[in-house]
Amino acid sequence: MFEDVLSFFDRHQSFIVTTHDSPDADAVGSELVMASILKKTGKDFKIINGDPIPASLGFIENTSILEKWDNEKHSALLENSAMLILDTSEEFHIGSMRKVINKVRETFVFDHHEPKPRSRLSGFIDPTAASTAEMAVALACQLGIDLDSQTAAAAYAAIVSDSGFFSYPKTNIRTFKAAMRTLEWGANPNQIYKELVENSSSAALLLQKQALLNLEFHADRKIAVLTLRRNDFESTGADYEDADHIVNIPLKSKEIEVSLLLKEKSAGEVRCSLRSKGKVNVSKIAQEFGGGGHVTAAGFKCSYSMEETIKKLTAVIEDRLNGV
Repeated sequence: MFEDVLSFFDRHQSFIVTTHDSPDADAVGSELVMASILKKTGKDFKIINGDPIPASLGFIENTSILEKWDNEKHSALLENSAMLILDTSEEFHIGSMRKVINKVRETFVFDHHEPKPRSRLSGFIDPTAASTAEMAVALACQLGIDLDSQTAAAAYAAIVSDSGFFSYPKTNIRTFKAAMRTLEWGANPNQIYKELVENSSSAALLLQKQALLNLEFHADRKIAVLTLRRNDFESTGADYEDADHIVNIPLKSKEIEVSLLLKEKSAGEVRCSLRSKGKVNVSKIAQEFGGGGHVTAAGFKCSYSMEETIKKLTAVIEDRLNGV
């Protein structure tokens, strides 16, 4: 199954492992699993990302090997290294690591998102997988590699995060097999659930309250739109990452088909998260705005105003709901 991946490993001795900007649990978990695989197959590697990991993933104990790109410190590695890009196939999404793509020996993608048409990055992409970590665990199993308990915990956190605790459409028997393997290696489901779900601040609750106060409906209540502006973060004292799961709340209503969360991160930048119950492929819509993701979960960032983004997005989604 992983012949192309193994061939890529065979072609090189030294690797730079990276992932998308604003790394999430799947990005970090798959990086750590791949690091274990590379180490146990005798390869040299560095995990280098454009962004640091969020504070919410600080419970993953072995993240000390994750580094943030430093031109002075890391430039010397490029000439003799290949780059393994995890959890995205879009160079636009790897932030400052884009500038080194043409300086390494080879790039290779290992990902589970729907590939964007005409992307110049290639590798092993399986859109049927529920997470990239699921794929990485399967690779470790194929190679007969056991993960230590810390890496297994990171992998389990990645799997449950990207599968919605085994509820999203891509969840399948492979997802459960990968999760079960991490338990055999020592992952603790209850502890990981507490860290991922029951570890937010009171400021995060206030931010959720503010987002719901801003809630609007479109298309006969089939589309929910949540907005958070910079002053919402400032007034609540919440961090940007505290907004991550708010977009899922409207989908609890049986009327809502698509939920949108627009966040004003900085002057001139709006980030949008899209969630769907399946009738609308939000990955295709996100791609139209320069982003990507899954059929039911996707995102993008743009320079439109909040109002213009909402107008453009809801018009496209209405067309999809009407079969246009």
